[in-house]
Amino acid sequence: QVRLVESVGGLVQPGGSLRLSCAASGFTFSSYAMRWYRQAPGKERELVAYISRFGSTTNYADSVKGRFTISRDNAKNTVALQMNSLKPEDMAVYYCNAHVGNSVYWGQGTQVTVSS
Repeated sequence: QVRLVESVGGLVQPGGSLRLSCAASGFTFSSYAMRWYRQAPGKERELVAYISRFGSTTNYADSVKGRFTISRDNAKNTVALQMNSLKPEDMAVYYCNAHVGNSVYWGQGTQVTVSS
C-alpha cells in the first residue's frame, strides 16, 4: 500500500533553516509528481510546493518563493523540502502528498514551529 512518511520537524528560530524529507513506498515513485502542503492552526491546508516526476518542474506558493526549495531523489524514493529564512507565519503542520491514480495520499504530518 502507499505510504508517505515525513521526517520529524522541529523548533527553529525566525530566520533559521529546516529540512523536511518524505519517504515514499508502495508505488512507482518516479511516475508521479509530489507535493508539500501545510496547515496552520485555524487555517485551511495550503499547497506549498510541487515537483514533477523527474524534478524538471517546480512550483511554489508565493509566500515561500525564494526561501523554500523542493527536491526529489527517485533512486531513494524521497522528496525533500528545504526551508530557509523561516518566519513565524511558516509555523504549521507540513504534509507530504501524492496523487496516485485516482487516489490522494497524505503523510502523517510533521510539526514545524518557528519561534524565538
